[in-house]
Amino acid sequence: MKTNLVLLGLTLVLSGGAVRAQETQARQFVDAEPVDALTVMVGRSVPVQFTFHIKPGYHINSRVPTTPELIPTQLTFSPPEDLVIARIKYPAGVLTSFPFDPTEKLSVYSGAITIKGVVLTQPKSLAGRYTVHAELKYQACDNNACYPPKRLPVAFDVKITRGASKIRKARPNAQSPHIHN
Repeated sequence: MKTNLVLLGLTLVLSGGAVRAQETQARQFVDAEPVDALTVMVGRSVPVQFTFHIKPGYHINSRVPTTPELIPTQLTFSPPEDLVIARIKYPAGVLTSFPFDPTEKLSVYSGAITIKGVVLTQPKSLAGRYTVHAELKYQACDNNACYPPKRLPVAFDVKITRGASKIRKARPNAQSPHIHN
């Protein structure tokens, strides 16, 4: 009987740890604001920005962590062939010290962050609607521990349009400007 109670207690403890591990795996520490649909003419570009909200009590490493063993935050893209995502600019991280090592400052993001870039069309892009898929890779931490790295999918639509036909510029005539005096 005693053995059964010990085994039952051990099973409950182990299953409780497994449940906590599953909750941590399922938990998202960062949310993304939806990106409005963009319209861009062939041969042109349009700015795009991505705003992410890090949940209170957590932080994520910046794009450029202070030590190489820390996992950087990175936004990657899988655009269709007719589009290019370029000039990605991450915000600067905030140097912060934490209770686990008050002598070292880490470059982190917390609260809301905005990552900016531009959407470019290829010279021979076809007009139409396209979906760009992206993924934010990050590692969240609190003041006591870091959690396994996460991936947050993001998607937005881009409409490529063909511009109106080119308007001819007026050409000056050969007439002298002094002829009407």
